[in-house]
Amino acid sequence: MLQPTDLLGEWELRRSVVDRLAGVEGTVTGSTTLSLTDPDEVRWDESGTMTLDGRTVPVSRTLSVRRSDDDVWTVHFADGRVFHPWVWGTSVAHACAPDDYTGVLDGDAERWTVRWEAHGPAKDYTLTSELRRRTRAAD
Repeated sequence: MLQPTDLLGEWELRRSVVDRLAGVEGTVTGSTTLSLTDPDEVRWDESGTMTLDGRTVPVSRTLSVRRSDDDVWTVHFADGRVFHPWVWGTSVAHACAPDDYTGVLDGDAERWTVRWEAHGPAKDYTLTSELRRRTRAAD
């Protein structure tokens, strides 16, 4: 199982967006950086461009992955709320009533994926992110 500290560095981000409720598909292209802020915290920064339903807009988000005293990693939103446990290759859940989210992180230290499914009265979408280690300077 990979730990967040195994993935430090720059990543090329490609995300597909399939919104079944709105009947649209799109993409996000950009970059993700995982950086160590202290021995028990990794900062996860994403930035890029989303193209969806004929529109192109800049997107970004910041997460943090924190290790507890019992050596368990947890992903947090930028405001500190818990998002989900860091579990590799096994489905995780994020309860956000009235919708349900399930996700999977998987891959290796050169290429990994994050897949989220959201279902509920207000959402029905799939986000599939592929991250490849950046080996050259950004274009």
